[in-house]
Amino acid sequence: MAKNTYETLLILDSNQYARDPGGVSKQVGDIITEAGGEVLVSRLWMEQKLAYPIDKHQKGHYWLVYFEMEGVDLPKIDRAFHLSEPVLRQLTLKLEPRLIEPILANARGESIRVSANTESLGADDEDDSDDDTDA
Repeated sequence: MAKNTYETLLILDSNQYARDPGGVSKQVGDIITEAGGEVLVSRLWMEQKLAYPIDKHQKGHYWLVYFEMEGVDLPKIDRAFHLSEPVLRQLTLKLEPRLIEPILANARGESIRVSANTESLGADDEDDSDDDTDA
């Protein structure tokens, strides 16, 4: 089967993350690799007050992780995140193939290169006025 690239946004318990940031981030990576995935980028996005309390938590650490794996293994990750103590909420999205490289470059903090494929996204707006030649 073909591997897909996914983005997962996790809201982590701020107290547990503050006590052991390395352990919590390692646990996130371990969940993905144990389910057969390959972590591409994993990083802290921000710490923020939550819009509403989640299990009496007022704030959370937002963690982004990008990974590749087969789609059939995705329920394993979903279940493991639900059972993981530091994870308050999670959302996983499949990335569109043409957006993978720019998104991963941005997540790594690299400058984004504009390729011919991304430039052609707006190329349909060009005017074809040369149809009126030689009647």
